[in-house]
Amino acid sequence: MVEKMSETVEFENSSGKRLVGDFYPASSEEAIIMCHGFTGDRHEWGRFDKLAEEFNETGFNVLAFDFSGSGESEDDLLTIEKEIEDLKSAINFIRKKGFFKIGLFGLSLGGLICLRNSENVSAIALAAPVTNKEENYEDGRLIPKGFIRLEDGNFLFKFKRETEVFRRKIVVDKKIIEERENINQEGLLKDVKCPVLIVHGTEDESVPLEDSEKAIKTLNEDSRLYIIKGADHGLNNQLDEIAELSMDFFKKHL
Repeated sequence: MVEKMSETVEFENSSGKRLVGDFYPASSEEAIIMCHGFTGDRHEWGRFDKLAEEFNETGFNVLAFDFSGSGESEDDLLTIEKEIEDLKSAINFIRKKGFFKIGLFGLSLGGLICLRNSENVSAIALAAPVTNKEENYEDGRLIPKGFIRLEDGNFLFKFKRETEVFRRKIVVDKKIIEERENINQEGLLKDVKCPVLIVHGTEDESVPLEDSEKAIKTLNEDSRLYIIKGADHGLNNQLDEIAELSMDFFKKHL
């Protein structure tokens, strides 16, 4: 029987909501916090489990957690601002464990959440990150992806029965439309002082590669953009490459 590398942990966000995570302990002073994508969870269909284990085996303490309203965390309406606050709470949780050399790893929308917490950490590694606005977000993104507009204006998403997730449905606050349509990339990145690694695929159908190409021009000189030819938004076949790139980056900057 393979020994479990992680322990389940719980902590509260600033609103008193219970957040659930997996903590992978190590003997080092460095910690990595992992932020999942929109409607995902701390496992990301096994992708985050694999990455977390590789980070941990390299010697990093790792925390992968569910944003409020996602995974096993307490129910709430999803908004970007709430996830930003959730990550602040996760960073405080890690600090209380005695770790102050902190790196963030974010996927897709989780990348945006990491960048909005850059003042609290030493380095950030991102995979296919959201860094720019998306116009016509409701009709161009939510509705085609299966979101249903409710009577109160919020959106309901039901997972397919065969999908391996902790919850069957997610409710997204209508505020998400305004949040996604009004992201100012320059404003987002101008205050990011820590080094940032961005990994992005040429065949990303959800977040344009061009957004990351523009972003890297604004970030500091220690930041890097790594483009993977043929990779889509899921980056499912590039996990080993992403893990290696991220670990080398964190080793250098944490």
